[in-house]
Amino acid sequence: MFGLLLGAVLALAAMPANAQLPTDATAPEFTAQVAQGGAVSSFALSAALAHGPVVLYFFPKSFTSGCTAEAHDFADHIGAYKALGATVVGVSGDSIETQKKFSTQECRSKFLVASDPGLKIAGMYDSKVLGLYANRTSYVIAPNGKIAYVYTSLDPDKHVANTLAALRKLKN
Repeated sequence: MFGLLLGAVLALAAMPANAQLPTDATAPEFTAQVAQGGAVSSFALSAALAHGPVVLYFFPKSFTSGCTAEAHDFADHIGAYKALGATVVGVSGDSIETQKKFSTQECRSKFLVASDPGLKIAGMYDSKVLGLYANRTSYVIAPNGKIAYVYTSLDPDKHVANTLAALRKLKN
């Protein structure tokens, strides 16, 4: 038993801490059910990119302290994202029913939040941890479909500031 536990711990330690897609990679196309203000609709990355850059941020679980703080930060700065022509989409493995509630209560009905059952989208973006939850990773995707910026940190504090700075740089 101890040998199995030790093996699992060593395997975890050997895993890369910040797996993510690199800048200049083509962002994988996806569609998903999204909620905003409790209303459910369909989101397609290609359709959103036709209108400007997309900030795609993955988070582990709705209604947890870090994810709630991050959602509040994105909601508080949505005017700056809109001024830069960007669409913000949060993604986690939670059900669309959970995301409907999260979209109103924590995202304050300001931006889209997607349901990613089975973490298929997170997997396409190398933002899946042990197949259990999405890592906290933020991508800025340019209108041409290329990843312009990526940031991974479980600390939610810098995702908004960093993605806004990347959008400003992309605009210049």
